[in-house]
Amino acid sequence: MKWLVLLGLVAFSECIVKIPLRRVKTMRKTLSGKNMLNNFLKEDPYRLSQISFRGSNLTIHPLRNIRDIFYVGNITIGTPPQEFQVIFDTGSSDLWVPSIDCNSTSCATHVRFRHLQSSTFRPTNKTFRIIYGSGRMNGVIAYDTVRIGDLVSTDQPFGLSVEEYGFAHKRFDGILGLNYWNLSWSKAMPIFDKLKNEGAISEPVFAFYLSKDKREGSVVMFGGVDHRYYKGELKWVPLIQAVDWSVHVDRITMNREVIACSEGCAALVDTGSSNIQGPGRLIDNIQRIIGATPRGSKYYVSCSAVNILPSIIFTINGVNYPVPPRAYILKDSRGHCYTTFKEKRVRRSTESWVLGEVFLRLYFSVFDRGNDRIGLARAV
Repeated sequence: MKWLVLLGLVAFSECIVKIPLRRVKTMRKTLSGKNMLNNFLKEDPYRLSQISFRGSNLTIHPLRNIRDIFYVGNITIGTPPQEFQVIFDTGSSDLWVPSIDCNSTSCATHVRFRHLQSSTFRPTNKTFRIIYGSGRMNGVIAYDTVRIGDLVSTDQPFGLSVEEYGFAHKRFDGILGLNYWNLSWSKAMPIFDKLKNEGAISEPVFAFYLSKDKREGSVVMFGGVDHRYYKGELKWVPLIQAVDWSVHVDRITMNREVIACSEGCAALVDTGSSNIQGPGRLIDNIQRIIGATPRGSKYYVSCSAVNILPSIIFTINGVNYPVPPRAYILKDSRGHCYTTFKEKRVRRSTESWVLGEVFLRLYFSVFDRGNDRIGLARAV
């Protein structure tokens, strides 16, 4: 799984809707630069009102940095609207938020949906559960009005968790899945499919720009692409199958030596994951090559290694996508440096990887449902 706002950029047309994401990162990394967004945040850092500009659909929310892990954005559910912070996740297909009837510790630390306060709420008796890599939830399906900025989906099916495990210390309320419908645990129509089918967006695409350190402006955009978020041309990669956002990777190299994916492999492009994940034995080999040593649940290296280690290159559809050490090595709250490679726990007969935020901070990504492909380009 697993997520600031760019002020002053306007959409190319009224059909492009940009939804600001809040980057969850270290508190010590604060906004820099002299611009309107910083001034706004200094004046009212926790206000959740929307800002719009004449002639555009751009919706802006203030940025709040917590930990360098997730990107989250605001949506509302119900009438009158109740606001939630969710992860916009290409690795899952369900939308859910906590229910007021959930008494789990995880729910108690998050905003919970008060269904009795919504005049457009419609309950069902259908139950479901979802298992994630870092937690799980049990819930019920309901229907209500969901808003993502200026996009409105009436009578939208979504999940209400009645039990949650593993999310108590996570700084998000729920998850908004953007993967294909067939992967939905609840079997409810995902919000993107519903918006697409109803013609609420002009093109069946959405795109992510995930900002780098010391830059504000992460966004997810629906219905089109703003070319000012990337350099050069988008390189289109066909999906392996039109069932999820997985693409074929030719090989993974370092110093011109193949270190993984020697016979080709699959990789899920996942905005809901913080790391680059792969098979345990291959991840262990990468950790050994870069000199990382285990400590607890992470692998650590000398911070000076950022200046001397080589890039790890993912070759996708014949195009090289380097991930330099400054991207795959991060610093924790104590000032120690750790790697962002992690074992992929789901076992498959074929080699598979997950390209999470470590990769997506470097490369602007376009998810094209109309042509079942992903576009990648160097992020600005």
